[in-house]
Amino acid sequence: MIKHISDYQEFKNEVSEGLCLVDFYTTWCGPCKMLSPILEGIEEAHPELKLIKVDAEEAPELSAEFRISAVPTLIKIRDGKVEEIRAGYMPEAMILRWLGL
Repeated sequence: MIKHISDYQEFKNEVSEGLCLVDFYTTWCGPCKMLSPILEGIEEAHPELKLIKVDAEEAPELSAEFRISAVPTLIKIRDGKVEEIRAGYMPEAMILRWLGL
């Protein structure tokens, strides 16, 4: 299930275990709107993946921690550790390869 998070402590709790994909987005971002249904489909097809969405403007503390300067920005986190950060739109096949799914 997709989690929308803006609280720092809740974020830390959610990413502490397993494979997580964090999507930093804004409501006005065109590429973010295009990416959202792709991420929802990936999350639905892969229950081992936890999808977390963070509105970059609603969560300034999290945006600052990850130095978000562009949206969408995707962050791959495994067991609480950031593995890689990628900014910009990516097609579904690229995201799946990047996540190893």
